[in-house]
Amino acid sequence: MKIEVFALCDAATDNHGKLNILGTFDQIYAVKMPVVHPACAIALRLRFDKMEEGAHSVKLQLVNPDGLPVFQAMEGEVKPRMGADVESVAVNLILNFQHVKFDEFADYQINLAVDSIAMASLPLRVREMPRPEIA
Repeated sequence: MKIEVFALCDAATDNHGKLNILGTFDQIYAVKMPVVHPACAIALRLRFDKMEEGAHSVKLQLVNPDGLPVFQAMEGEVKPRMGADVESVAVNLILNFQHVKFDEFADYQINLAVDSIAMASLPLRVREMPRPEIA
């Protein structure tokens, strides 16, 4: 299994196997804490080889700097299937998040596990909005 795309973004869609991604980012700015980010998505494209056909568990979790979950992990299953003449297949997953609350300015992390094996992580930095300098 290969990760072709793993991105935090403003929005994503899947149109007949085409993964469309809008506005990837890794930083959020806020004036004060706590802050609620209104909406975002994780776009994920996994490629499976013929020998990997069958069910695979997928788990995504947003954790704070101490490794504690910000909210309950998102878990699901994919079942790539291939015809006799196909050697690999890509599976697109889009996970939408709404009203995610952050309690502190910090470095968060989005962790991806497939079949209970840690595969990748994305940083998400929540920073205080810079104040304009007065001359």
